[in-house]
Amino acid sequence: MIKKLILGLLALIFIGVVVLCVVVAMQPADFKITRSATFNAPPEKVFEQINDFHKWEAWSPWAKIDPNMKTTYSGPATGTGAGYAWAGNDEVGEGKMTITESRPSDTVKIDLEFIRPFAAKNVTDFSIKANGEKSDVTWTMTGTNNFMMKAFGLVMNMDKLVGGDFEKGLAQMKPIVEASAATK
Repeated sequence: MIKKLILGLLALIFIGVVVLCVVVAMQPADFKITRSATFNAPPEKVFEQINDFHKWEAWSPWAKIDPNMKTTYSGPATGTGAGYAWAGNDEVGEGKMTITESRPSDTVKIDLEFIRPFAAKNVTDFSIKANGEKSDVTWTMTGTNNFMMKAFGLVMNMDKLVGGDFEKGLAQMKPIVEASAATK
């Protein structure tokens, strides 16, 4: 009798694991996270902040999480080929970014590679559009989730999690850009 109960319980666990794996596998692989803001500044002032990784320290939502984080820069100081790498605590992890496209006052595209706590390669795109005397800025990240990230997505809303960081970053960049525009 106990043997049948144990076998029945094991069968239920096995079925549950199979169902969970099927549900995870059916989740969309591709993702896109986008946030936008309007700045009271011309596009070139926004572009200056995004196109230079050295300036990210002032507004990046992740820059101050780990005061002991190690950062390195490579390639040109700004624009296509500029690189930034970081290694920090468990909250910020480790990774690197490289600007792959830089169109003045319009677009900055970045290859983003996370090394830890999980490996992932994504593309980040900043789009800047003139809106009269203002600029509309859109920060987008796209990528493909592996099986583990699909499973993680079942319990954690990545759009809210990462999107919240994008909102914070744009909010922190806004006064810097607007102050720069005021001094012309």
